[in-house]
Amino acid sequence: MKFKMIHENYNVTDLDRSLSFYEQALGLKEKRRITAEDGSFIIVFIGNEESEFELELTWLRDHPQPYDIGEKEFHLAFRTDDYEAAHELHERMGCICYENPSMGIYFIEDPDGYWLEIIPTR
Repeated sequence: MKFKMIHENYNVTDLDRSLSFYEQALGLKEKRRITAEDGSFIIVFIGNEESEFELELTWLRDHPQPYDIGEKEFHLAFRTDDYEAAHELHERMGCICYENPSMGIYFIEDPDGYWLEIIPTR
């Protein structure tokens, strides 16, 4: 029996703001969208050409308050081929929330508080 990871879900409070952040910060673009007939939810899958893996962003009409994501002891990691340029972009965006120079990594935070690890190609 084999299993292939295909996506991870993050619930978001402002779908347009999240889509803009992920495109600017990580180059992820909308691949497909599911909208409830009654408007109660919208699910957008985003990704890029580097991987088949997708991030699923879910907006729920009846959940306007911020999501409680606990102590943020989880994250999604991204490897970049230009660590310095990525760091410079994220610094300009003001989204770097933690750096570990001794490990050569840093984390950015999305508009809803999810942490994303940035790792250089080694």
